[in-house]
Amino acid sequence: MRIPEMMKRRLRRGEAVESATTTSSSAAAAEPVEWEMRPGGMLVQKRSESALVDLATPNLRIRVVYGAVSVQISANAESTFGELKKLLTAETGLQPAEQRLIFRGKERENGEYLDTCGVKDRSKVVLIDDPESKERRMVEMRRKAKIETIQRLLDHVSTEIDRLVEQVDVIEKSIANGKRVAELQITTLIEMLMQQAVKLDNIPAAVDVCAHKDSQGERVQKCVEKLDVLKVLNAKQKVPPSVVASKWETFEPSNQWELFD
Repeated sequence: MRIPEMMKRRLRRGEAVESATTTSSSAAAAEPVEWEMRPGGMLVQKRSESALVDLATPNLRIRVVYGAVSVQISANAESTFGELKKLLTAETGLQPAEQRLIFRGKERENGEYLDTCGVKDRSKVVLIDDPESKERRMVEMRRKAKIETIQRLLDHVSTEIDRLVEQVDVIEKSIANGKRVAELQITTLIEMLMQQAVKLDNIPAAVDVCAHKDSQGERVQKCVEKLDVLKVLNAKQKVPPSVVASKWETFEPSNQWELFD
């Protein structure tokens, strides 16, 4: 019995399809299947890199409400809430560790994916401050304000010390040139330096300005010690000569002469 030519072609075509199916099935069976655990606890087949390239993941427009402010963030649907926090840092100034994201009444962890949690385009996410981070931020602000106040006080005292140091240098040069300085001037300068030392002691100690405060205290101490030495040297100076008057004293001649034997 002769098989028509058309039947032969169909048989050959069927054999080719069956052969291709068998080959692809064998290749699929030979390739191991990898699985991954989703944050929600669902076990799904891990997508290959080629599949990830082929599939275009859409960007979502997410409305984030932070107090009375509402901002719109564009994020990939397969991004995590931790990655969303990084995007919000530029908008709110809050670091990721200071943020808490609420979606559908539940706080979301950093490792949870947006699409897995049901975030859609134009979904609403609430952002609130982390209480502990907020408290740390307030403590840091108070600490900086205290340091700035201390720094202003220290700058004022430092300016006064600079002025007194210049006066000490003038006195030192005068005595070195053989001139005698009024002792009251040296004593007054010592008292003024000691007043600045008292002001330095009254300035609260702070780690950031401790070195500056100590250096100013050392300057005051050195100046007082120098003035004590100058006071002794000044006492040994010779009294400067009297100034000669420019106008000479005149005497009227007498007509009466006294006679002597």
